[in-house]
Amino acid sequence: MSTKKILLATDYSPAGAEALRVATALARDSGSCLMIAHVSESELHPVGELFEEEPKASPKETAQLEAILPTDSSVVFEHRLLFGEPGSLSVVKPADELLKLAREEDVDMIVIGTHGRSGLGRMLMGSVAERVVRAATCPVVTVKQPSED
Repeated sequence: MSTKKILLATDYSPAGAEALRVATALARDSGSCLMIAHVSESELHPVGELFEEEPKASPKETAQLEAILPTDSSVVFEHRLLFGEPGSLSVVKPADELLKLAREEDVDMIVIGTHGRSGLGRMLMGSVAERVVRAATCPVVTVKQPSED
């Protein structure tokens, strides 16, 4: 029997922090491994450049992701820093990269924060969470950013 996996998508926002809290509780209660993932906006393989060795993510970006830790130290976890397709001229689409990882790793659930935008703000910014919810083949838990009362 394979280990259960919960994928947490983080963008380092307050909504992501709340999603981390929820994902940690779900992973702890189900005995799942928590995969903490972030989709980089930078390009690991710039188009047209030649490399003698495999390019690596910047230490700053790696450190930022590795600073995201489960809120319960008993939860088994791993970090995944995701990049767009090497050599692609298209803009990186975070939802597509998260969905690809979810399929490749056969995750049991995805947890993702949502900023709660609506109307014009959502049209202009898009919604990674909405795209993940619509296209995922596993359950998706969306966690709304806490209100600032």
